[in-house]
Amino acid sequence: MKEFIKPERLRPGDTVATISISGGRAGDADMLWRYELGKKRLEDIFGLKVVETPHALMGSEYLYSHPEDRVADLHWALEDPEVKGIITNMGGDDSYRLLPYLDYELIRSHPKIYMGFSDITTTCCCFAHAGVMNYYGPGLLTPIAQPGRLDEYTENAMRKALFSGETIGRVEPCRRYTSIEWRDLPESDITWQDNPGYQLIQGHGKVCGRLIGGCMGPLQQIMGTEIFPGRELWEGSILFIENISPYNSALAALHGWRALVASGALDVCAGLITPMMPEEDRQVLQKVLKYEVHREDMPVLSNVDFGHRTPMTVLPIGAMAEVDCDSLTFTILESGVE
Repeated sequence: MKEFIKPERLRPGDTVATISISGGRAGDADMLWRYELGKKRLEDIFGLKVVETPHALMGSEYLYSHPEDRVADLHWALEDPEVKGIITNMGGDDSYRLLPYLDYELIRSHPKIYMGFSDITTTCCCFAHAGVMNYYGPGLLTPIAQPGRLDEYTENAMRKALFSGETIGRVEPCRRYTSIEWRDLPESDITWQDNPGYQLIQGHGKVCGRLIGGCMGPLQQIMGTEIFPGRELWEGSILFIENISPYNSALAALHGWRALVASGALDVCAGLITPMMPEEDRQVLQKVLKYEVHREDMPVLSNVDFGHRTPMTVLPIGAMAEVDCDSLTFTILESGVE
């Protein structure tokens, strides 16, 4: 089993760097207010010092045209001894373009906290390829800078995963959730829904394995590259996947699952967790598992809080976790940081 290096935990007073390694909206004129809000919350709530990487606020047009500068920002943050962690501003859709410029040995020799979700899956895979634990979790623009205030569920998840050297333990489902809101609205205008909790799609008993996964779209973009997780990572893992009707198409979701089948991941993983699944998506997944992978008994737990909504937990990629079908629980069995 591949061993992962754990970064050192964050402490109040530490410096973290914000980075636009995928989309560049944080630096666009209409979004700067939201960037500043997220930055202030990191400072006020967690006691961190926040610096921007050199190109973080150059805006969408510039950063799309210069993927090499996005990578240069990552290298800068890794090499700066004052920077203890790196928090991505947002996801996007083209992080595969970073691969020719990345220095994997630099990632391995400077293990630091690195967190984000969605298209950040690609660079999370780069950290995993380098053998460094990293974190599928909140981005700065969302949900850290969500309208109103930072919710307690997201805040507590960040504290447990990034600031505490103790075992993270049982990850409870959130009590209520809401869609990502990009407008500047007062908290009273945000509509929250009660959360029904974890839902068992199939399986029984208890399974343990390392957390490996991310968002299906970026994973499909890097299939065939050296950073796409190989059998060594998939085997015996707790696979976490966001693949909920891309582009509102159940057929696209089916193609995503089939791509993952072709990679071998669903043949050898121990279990699977997903965000909330509409019934049509659930049927697509169960069809693939039963008739194409022949694993209709593999544990699959749904409605885990790591998808494109608020609030959001933090999944340390490479950490040991457990899914218990009988008690409907999801537990991270180790600390996220040293």
